[in-house]
Amino acid sequence: MDLFLSLERKFKAASDKEVSKQQEAYLRHHFKCYGIKSPERRMLYKELIKAAKRQAKIDWQLLDKCWQSDYREYHHFVLDYLLAMSQFLTYNDCSRLEFYARHQQWWDSIDVLTKIFGNLSLKDDKVMNLLSEWSLDQDFWMRRLAIEHQLGFKEKTNTDILSLFILRNTGSQEFFINKAIGWTLRDYSKYNKVWVKEFISNHYDELSTLSIREGSKYL
Repeated sequence: MDLFLSLERKFKAASDKEVSKQQEAYLRHHFKCYGIKSPERRMLYKELIKAAKRQAKIDWQLLDKCWQSDYREYHHFVLDYLLAMSQFLTYNDCSRLEFYARHQQWWDSIDVLTKIFGNLSLKDDKVMNLLSEWSLDQDFWMRRLAIEHQLGFKEKTNTDILSLFILRNTGSQEFFINKAIGWTLRDYSKYNKVWVKEFISNHYDELSTLSIREGSKYL
């Protein structure tokens, strides 16, 4: 059974032209969309992902083919698949995951890959070497991924790394970088308000107005 063709049939059958127009506009026309809302889309491939988990093996050939598509639904399938199969990912898969991070880029895919690399960094210290390199990457999406990788870490947050990656990116005029800095500070402030308050105070002149506003939300 060709799983890609099976996905294609399901996506086409569930397509909605009006929703498609809205989604493509929301994504600033970087991608095509069938026009399937997230809950319905996930139901279409729920059993496929369940079967993959039972087999305990990642089908990279399927994922690579899906990532090459112009339609965003295939990219979301890949990301949902990888999240579900995260226990089977290792450092050796990072080159494949990096390819996904560097292609078909937009905030919605980068922010899921952030979780995937974040989880991997807790399993293997070598992943942190990659993230450190990416925090200085010419590609701002890779820098965003590095900055955000500790989202939700709470007590597992390495504040030295958090501080380093943020300070490497202060002074940026890129909205998605400054938003990421603020979002990361805001997230950690739920666990450690004192550290975030002190960090913002110490680096107030270096941080953008957006980063300060976002980072101070729960202080």
